[in-house]
Amino acid sequence: MPVPERAALAPRSLLRDDAYRALRDAIVSGELAPGERLNDVELSRWLGMSRTPVREALTRLEEGGLVQTKPGRYTVVSPLDVRAARAAQSVTSAMHELAVREAAPNLSADELDAMRAANERFADALRTGDVDAAIAADDAFHEVPVAACANPALVSVLEQFTPVLRRVERLRFSSLSGRGSVAQHDRIIALCETGDVEGAVAATRVNWATLNPLLDAAPA
Repeated sequence: MPVPERAALAPRSLLRDDAYRALRDAIVSGELAPGERLNDVELSRWLGMSRTPVREALTRLEEGGLVQTKPGRYTVVSPLDVRAARAAQSVTSAMHELAVREAAPNLSADELDAMRAANERFADALRTGDVDAAIAADDAFHEVPVAACANPALVSVLEQFTPVLRRVERLRFSSLSGRGSVAQHDRIIALCETGDVEGAVAATRVNWATLNPLLDAAPA
């Protein structure tokens, strides 16, 4: 039979990104627990790909603070580092404020409706205790102004620092403390709709500050 063309294979960059997302999500969800050793052979078998994209994904996860590596010895899932989480929260909050500042004057009716729909899904998920759905809906809400501002540098920063906060967000959305975010989201939408950019930015800052009590309560 003819040999398949090499172009039919998935590019290594896509495999690396797939590996990164799968490992990132497993760490954030707790499926891969803090302190758990990560063996690239086992991970390759689990993900169904070669070791090279897995190793590249692990390097990226280390840069993001989700794994720790001792070259030639071990790679483990990082414990929750409160100092790193505080730093990530400050940077992430600032980027979302910037996204709202740049996007709010030009948000369309469809984009505002998308924010409302995401917030409704968010509220439903909190009512039923579905943490994964709550995080997905919260992401969808905040992704509207991020996408609308069309700032690739901002997106790059968020991709690096947001995963560190996911572990903290899981704690927030599994408790009553997350329910105040529904009203905060509604306020952000209302301020964007009336053209109050500075008010929307301030409301976004308040929304992201809801992570601070959980960080304060976490052991150092």
